[in-house]
Amino acid sequence: MNLEKFERYPLTFGKTAIEHLPRLSEALGGKVQIYAKREDCNSGMAMGGNKLRKLEYIVPDILASGADTLVSIGGVQSNHTRMVAATAAKLGMKCVVVQEKWVPHYDAVYDRVGNILMTRLMGAESRIVEDGFDIGIRQSWEDAIRSVKDSGGKPYAIPAGASVHQYGGVGYAAFAEEVAEQEQELGFTFDYIIVCVVTGSTQAGMIVGFAAQDRADRVIGIDASGTPEQTREQVREIVDRTAELVELGRAVRDDEIVILEDYAYPAYGVPSEETNEAIRLAARTEAMMTDPVYEGKSMQGLIDLTKKGYFPDGSKVLYVHLGGAPALNGYSYYYRNG
Repeated sequence: MNLEKFERYPLTFGKTAIEHLPRLSEALGGKVQIYAKREDCNSGMAMGGNKLRKLEYIVPDILASGADTLVSIGGVQSNHTRMVAATAAKLGMKCVVVQEKWVPHYDAVYDRVGNILMTRLMGAESRIVEDGFDIGIRQSWEDAIRSVKDSGGKPYAIPAGASVHQYGGVGYAAFAEEVAEQEQELGFTFDYIIVCVVTGSTQAGMIVGFAAQDRADRVIGIDASGTPEQTREQVREIVDRTAELVELGRAVRDDEIVILEDYAYPAYGVPSEETNEAIRLAARTEAMMTDPVYEGKSMQGLIDLTKKGYFPDGSKVLYVHLGGAPALNGYSYYYRNG
């Protein structure tokens, strides 16, 4: 795997911490040791998160393009659009983000707090559109790109989650190398890696990176999209493109792409009671904040799999915390009493 050929623009602090979660491990029976890789604490830019690791490999292309406006898309409480707005602010560029109503959730302050509040604070133009959830290329995004051109600007288009961008998977291919370096320092190797998957490039990048270490099948994707066939198809596409880009040197097999579909209910962005209980358990055992859209569902998956004995006794499991806690503010009614 050749990552040296890619230019990287630093937006993060560097390697993210891996911490042991002893109280959570004990609460789940103590037979499996759970660790977290804290991608949620990776930067001083607007509370950070996994999207920045992707954007570090996209910014050089942005700068080379001569663009003056970043244009992206997500839901109303999108972590990705927050990070695109942060990147634009850091680079001194303008930013237009489309925020579609992807989530059937009607908290009174949903469109005024959390991610979208920070997005607006950083000077991005946030356009709320009524369209529903879809991980694909959206008409509203194409309209926004055209409107920037029509007003004399030069847009640089970043798709949802940066996922189907040419370089969308490179950051998390590099992540696998970072984990391997940290494992050497820790003196052990993780048996499983748990990660949330929706638009796909975080897990796809990891699959390619860990395929170079012959353990891609240990990357367990927890679907939070509720559209698993579409997500799986998109992960496959990003895996293939990224494997070619980083010169993996072999095809990634279908059995190396593991996505579990049992935790996305009742819909994308809507937490089940099990999701909420998972959020509470992580908070009360480790003071670790997870959100109802992404990390709450992957935490729910981790808890359920551990309780069911999916991981053999003695396993060391790395939960990759991708960020997203600002979205909790948009779901305050659920958690008003904790």
